[in-house]
Amino acid sequence: MASEGADASSTSVIKNDFDNLSINGPEESKENGKEEINERVEPSLTPLQNGVEVHWGFSQQELYRIALKFYKEKEGKAIHLGYEEKCKLVGLTQQVTHGPYDATSSPPVGVLDVVGKDRRLAWQALGSMSREDAMQQFIDNLNDLVPTFRPYVEALWADKLEKERIAREEEERWKEEEERRRIEEEEQKREEEERRKQEETKRQIQEALNQQTYDQFRTYAEQQYPGNPEQQAVLIRQLQDQHYQQYMQQVYQQQLLLQQQLQQPPEKQDASVATEQECQESNTEGEESPIPIENGHESDGDAESDDEDGETSQDVAPASMWTRRDIQEFKESIKKEGGNAVIKVGHGETVTVRVPTHEDGTCLFWEFATDSYDIGFGVYFEWTRDTSNVVSVHISESEEEEEEEEGEVEGDDVERLAGRKPENGRASQSVIIPVYRRDCHEEVYAGSHAYPGAGVYLLKFDNSYSLWRSKTLYYRVYYTR
Repeated sequence: MASEGADASSTSVIKNDFDNLSINGPEESKENGKEEINERVEPSLTPLQNGVEVHWGFSQQELYRIALKFYKEKEGKAIHLGYEEKCKLVGLTQQVTHGPYDATSSPPVGVLDVVGKDRRLAWQALGSMSREDAMQQFIDNLNDLVPTFRPYVEALWADKLEKERIAREEEERWKEEEERRRIEEEEQKREEEERRKQEETKRQIQEALNQQTYDQFRTYAEQQYPGNPEQQAVLIRQLQDQHYQQYMQQVYQQQLLLQQQLQQPPEKQDASVATEQECQESNTEGEESPIPIENGHESDGDAESDDEDGETSQDVAPASMWTRRDIQEFKESIKKEGGNAVIKVGHGETVTVRVPTHEDGTCLFWEFATDSYDIGFGVYFEWTRDTSNVVSVHISESEEEEEEEEGEVEGDDVERLAGRKPENGRASQSVIIPVYRRDCHEEVYAGSHAYPGAGVYLLKFDNSYSLWRSKTLYYRVYYTR
C-alpha cells in the first residue's frame, strides 16, 4: 500500500499493536489469583450461556486467552483471513484490553496510516460493548472463520482432563502410600506396646515366683557348690528360669483345658471340673507331672477345590507394544517392499487390516508409521475361521458403518471368549488393544500378540476424528513361531 510506505514508522507501530496486546485485561491481572481459586472450586462449568455454547469445557476468560494465543501463533501460517476480519478481531481485542473507545485517552493515528485508521474505526464501532461480550464475539468470530480452532480447543481440554486424571491418580497413590505407612506405624507401635506389656507381665510373674522359691533354690545351690557364690548365683538363675517356664506351661495347659471344657456338652463338664481340681491339687502338692490333655488331630493336607462341573473362561492375553526411532529407515524399507503396505487413510475414514491366523504361526507382529500426523490404532480379534490366509484391507467412512458391515458384537460374554458364535450368526470379537491415537509420525509403533486361537486379527487405523486431513500409513504384519 502506498500510504503505508509513506509513513513506515507509524505503520509498523500500528501493525504491532495486535502482537503487543496483553492477554490479560487490566482488572483481570489484579484478581488473577482469586479467579484461579474460584475456577478450581467450581465442580463444573455451564456449557451454555444465553443458549449459545461458548465454554467447551473452559471458562470464558480461559477460552479467550486460548483463542488469542491460537490466532497470534497461526495467523499468516495456518490461518489466512481477509483484511476486514483482521480489523474486526483487532478491534475486539482492543475492547477487551482497554474497554470502549475513548478519543481523549487513545493515542492519535498517523495521517497516512490507513491500516491503523481502519482498526481504530473497527474498535470505535463496538461502542459501549462490555469486555465479556467482546471476548465472546472474538471467540465466535474465530470459530466461524477458522475451522481448526474448535478441534484445537477440544484437544487442549482433553489434555487438561488427562493431566488432571494423572494428578488425581498420583494424589490417590500418595494418600494410599501415606495410609499404608500410617497403618504400618500404628501396627508397629501396637506390637511394641504389646511386647512391652508382655515383658512387664513376665517380669512381674518372675519376681513373684522368685520371691516364693528363692530360699529353696539358694539352699539347693549351697549344697551343690559349697563355698562358690558365683556358681551358686548361676544355678539359682537357671532354676528360676526353669521354674518360670514350667509355671507358664501349666497356665497354658489350664487355659486350654478350660476352652475344651466350654466346648463340651453340659453332662461332660462336671468330669472336666473334677479333672481340673485334681490337677490343681497335684500342682499344690509340688508334683511336676503335666496336666493330661486330649490329643487333637490337625489336618495339614492341602485343601483341594476341584470343580469338575465348572467351566474356565478363556481370557485373551494382553498384547505387547513398543516404539522405535528409525522411522525414516522403516518408511524407506516399506516403500521398497511395494504392494499394499502404503495406504492413504482419508479424513473421516477407518482402515481395517484383516490378518487371519496362520496354521504355521503362533504369534502376530505388526509395525506402522505415518507422515506428519498421528492416527488412531487398535487391535481386535474375530473368533471366526478363515482358511484363505490372505491379508485384506477394508476401508469405511465411520466406525458405525464398519460395525454394521462386519457385524461386531459388543460385550465380553462367555460365547465370545470361548470362540463360539452367538445365536445371531455374527462373528464375535475380543478387544486386544483399544483404539487410541498414536504419535506414529514421530516414531515407529510395533507390537506382538500370541494367538488366542484360530480367527482373524483386525488391525484398525482410525482417522475418523480428522475432519480434513488424510494420513499416509506405512505398515507391516507378519507371523512367527
